[in-house]
Order: sequence, then structure tokens, then C-alpha cells
Amino acid sequence: MAMFKKFFNNIIHTKDSDNKKVPEPVKEKPKPKYYGTVTPHPDFDASKDAGVLRSAIQSKGVDEDVIVAVLAKRNNEQRQKIKTVYEASVGKKLEQSLKDVLRSHLEDACLALLMPPANYDAHLLRKATKGLGTDENVLVEILATRSNREIENIKRVFKEEYKTELEEVIKDETSGDFTKALLAMLSAKKDEGEKVDLELAQKDAKILFEASGNSKINVSTFIEILTSRSGPQLKKTFQHYASVSDTSLPKALELQLKGDIEDCLIDIVKCAWNTPAFFAEKLHNSMKGSGTRDNTLIRILVSRSEVDLKKIIEEYKAMFGRRLQEDIQKDTKGDYQQILLGLCGPH
Repeated sequence: MAMFKKFFNNIIHTKDSDNKKVPEPVKEKPKPKYYGTVTPHPDFDASKDAGVLRSAIQSKGVDEDVIVAVLAKRNNEQRQKIKTVYEASVGKKLEQSLKDVLRSHLEDACLALLMPPANYDAHLLRKATKGLGTDENVLVEILATRSNREIENIKRVFKEEYKTELEEVIKDETSGDFTKALLAMLSAKKDEGEKVDLELAQKDAKILFEASGNSKINVSTFIEILTSRSGPQLKKTFQHYASVSDTSLPKALELQLKGDIEDCLIDIVKCAWNTPAFFAEKLHNSMKGSGTRDNTLIRILVSRSEVDLKKIIEEYKAMFGRRLQEDIQKDTKGDYQQILLGLCGPH
């Protein structure tokens, strides 16, 4: 649990000339601050980019530097426009053209960047549940960190692409309490408000304490609360839990559970507490020790590059004492390294 400890270390009215009350225009709410690292290219020209990619793909030896420079410096909406223009002018899907000339992890990263977010998540979930074994970590990562709207879009795309309901796949490929937790997240009914109900937090903390205080933990109670409350609400609940228990909530889960459901509930707690730190830890683990978990590296950098990758990079430095980019440079090479660094933004 050492890593886990580090992880947690108004309308105004005036009178007009006729003394009639008229409302002043209500100021628009400021747009939320953007924490993505990939922004729309300011001089975007889909036709020009499609032509550049065509030349790079057809050049002798393939100009991978150009492919990387275009895909890593356009946001997803712009990449979709490039795809449309490319297919109309070349008569072939851009994805297939890249498959024909690229290899290994660079190919994987480029193809991931060309998928709309919901399609990419659906692809990842299908990959995680297909074939021998199930990648439980990917299932939890996606379902625990996507909004209700995003989950509904993922389910819709999954049905369109794979002709089956995602819920049915989850039921077929997982079992027990782990299945219950995944289906609860898939229901997309989580509170997404920012207001915190202090009375509810105290009540939930007491319920969780009682549910974990017996010889056998009441897993259904944990699933119900952890998958339905908002992040801010859960944070306050965790604080109250710590005041009534000698054991932290994640430690209680670690002591009384095992296997997939333990990892699942602990990951939900981590995401509620600090989502960027959750991803920073995953990125660190993907490059820790011998070898690199390239699928994890690509998946997180691509999926969070227009969400909160700036925050993830900040958390990485705070948690591990070095920059994410440094570890990417140490663990990868060539054009594959350059596309990952490009997704991290200016450095």
C-alpha cells in the first residue's frame, strides 16, 4: 500500500428611463479551464493535411516524422476531418494506409489517435474482453473515469460496432461481485454534481464502517455507494470514515477482499480521490522495472490528451520526483517516442 499512501499524500435589475425594471444581461459562465495537452491547430486545413499525409505515406521509405508531426498536433475533431478528406481524395481509408506502412507501437498509437473517443473506448473494452482472459484493469479504468454521457456513448458505439450489448459481454466475461460493480458503473447513474451533502457523507461513512466491521465485508453496500456518489461527495465520505475507523478505507478493502473486486473498489476510491494521480500511478507502473507496458502508455496518453493530461503530468512530477517526459525518453525510442512526447505537449 506504499504507493497508495503516496497517491493520497446572481441577476441584477435596474430601472430604465421609463422607470421600468429590465434585467441586465446575465454574464455567461466562464468556460472551464482546459487541462488537455493537445489543442486545435490554429491554421488547420484538412485538405492540406490529407495531402501531406498522402505524400508521407507514399514516399520511399515512408516519412514517419511527418505522420507523427501531423497526428500529434491536431485534436481529435480535426483528425476526423482529415480522415474524411483523405478517403475522398485517395479512395482508401487513412487507417488502412497507415496499417500498410507502419509497424509495432507507432502503428498502434497512430490508429488510436484516429478513433473518436467513444469508438476508442469501445475498441479498448472489446479488446479487454475478447479472447483468452479478460483485462480487468482496463475495464475498471474506463468505466470508473468516464462521465455518464461518455458511458452512454460508449455503449451505443459498442452495440453499433460489435452487434452486441456491452452489458451482455461483461456478464459473459466476468463473474460475482466484480460483475456487479462493472454493471453498476455501466448503468451511468452516478451523481455528477459538485455540491457536497455533509449529512449524507457522515451517514455513508457510518454505513461503510459497519459494512466492513464484520468478519465478512458487505460488498454490495460498498458497490452501491462507491458507484453512485460524486467524486467530491466520496472525498468527504472518506474523510468521515477515517474519523470513525482506525483503518483507512482502502486498507479495509485490502484486508477483507481479494482478487478483481478488491482491485476494482480500490481503483474507484483512487479515482474519486484524485483522478489525475490515479493515471499518473498507472503511467509510472507502465514504465517501472524491466520492459514497458506500451498498451497502457498509449491508452492513457491518447485518451487523456484532451481531458486532463496536464494535471496528470503535474501529479507525476509530484509523486515520483521526475517528469513523465523523462521516463518516456528513457523507455521508448524513435518516432514512437516522438508521438508520445508530442501528446504530452510542449516540453
